[in-house]
Amino acid sequence: MTLDPSVFKAYDVRGTYPDQIDEDGARRVGAAFIEVTGARRVAVGHDARTMAPSMCDAFIAGAAAAGAEVTGLGLVATEMLYFAVADGGFDAGAAVTASHNPPGYTGAKLVRAGAVPLSGDTGIAEVGRIALAEAAPPDDRGAAHSDTGLLERFTAKCMSFVDPAAISGLKVVVDASNGMAGLYLPPVLEQLDIEAIPYYLEIDGTFPNHAPNPLEEQNRQFIQSKVKEHGADLGLAFDGDADRCFFIDASGEFVPGDFLTALLADHLLRREGAAPVVYDLRASWAVPQTIAAAGGTAYENRVGHAFIKTRMREVDALFAGEVSGHYYFRDFTFADSGLIPALLVMELLANRGRPLGEMIDEYRERFHISGEINSEVADTDATIQTLRERYADGRQYELDGLSVAYDDWHFNVRPSNTEPLLRLNLESVVSEDDMVRRRDEVLEIIRGG
Repeated sequence: MTLDPSVFKAYDVRGTYPDQIDEDGARRVGAAFIEVTGARRVAVGHDARTMAPSMCDAFIAGAAAAGAEVTGLGLVATEMLYFAVADGGFDAGAAVTASHNPPGYTGAKLVRAGAVPLSGDTGIAEVGRIALAEAAPPDDRGAAHSDTGLLERFTAKCMSFVDPAAISGLKVVVDASNGMAGLYLPPVLEQLDIEAIPYYLEIDGTFPNHAPNPLEEQNRQFIQSKVKEHGADLGLAFDGDADRCFFIDASGEFVPGDFLTALLADHLLRREGAAPVVYDLRASWAVPQTIAAAGGTAYENRVGHAFIKTRMREVDALFAGEVSGHYYFRDFTFADSGLIPALLVMELLANRGRPLGEMIDEYRERFHISGEINSEVADTDATIQTLRERYADGRQYELDGLSVAYDDWHFNVRPSNTEPLLRLNLESVVSEDDMVRRRDEVLEIIRGG
């Protein structure tokens, strides 16, 4: 049996195969998941990784041995699993995936009824404790059903967020990263009157062309070059399990997640009317200011999908966005989706008749952001204390790490959940030069310079 305690993360189960988690470990996790949730009806699907089918079978075997009636979904994007659980009234669900990690990783994203996620504090730690303590259940799948109509129902739900007839006249480059977006994009693109130029829609869990994480610059260089080469209006890049979409404007520039959050919040609030919107505390001040200007109520929140989804339910938020490219929708059971924001941005471009870059430049000219910068430190607590003392004259709060705000600049520094890293996000509304100066000053303290 291989089941390393380190695979039980803050938001999911994830590790390298087979040295940190293997099929025997997956059976244990499946059984423990049922014990923790008490679920009777469970939906389980998997991503495209080479080990995913056997890991999914093992997870299902463990869940069935623990008494659950399992519906196997086969290949699914993670957001399809979220939809399936809510749409089918399941008690719980699991996507056997390692999201955007390299091909040697596997794991699972776990949810309760309504696609409410388990996190380290709300179930994953307990799943880990039970899975590590108890003997592996027998390798017997038991009774399992299938759901052959999921893809059609899922795409119809996502298309309901837009007027498909309004999305026309666009040239769009699409990079599915050989991940799960290749499953749902073909039937969606067929319904839109656009010139789509697809790349890497072939589902291949070895990710032969580039790693499935467009948040990293080297993985989006391809689509940036293709947008310029084709003279496209827009580039859409999806991560490995397709629950995130990243956006490239017509000049080949990457659109930061907080500016995209502001743009989508404005679009949705103007269309739907005043409503709460949740955003993560790393974000540019562009986000709360745009929400307020569009008649919404902005709620700042700690980072992480489990925390975002909980807060959305508490305030009945219309929408939420994170700097990392996760976008959440009330009418998608408060879950995150890669496809829905892609459709909304295409609708927005077609409706407004303005280039994406022109709209984003209105933010870039006023809000100067550092992006997330990671630094390895020997003692994260001591470093945060040093920052706390150095910037004692600023407005400080500790919702998630340390946030410090002045009238014209602010920053957040958060420790990693899994590594000896501090993550810095900083913004100035004075100038790019002022942002660089402030950024370098804070980094010098963090890195002990």
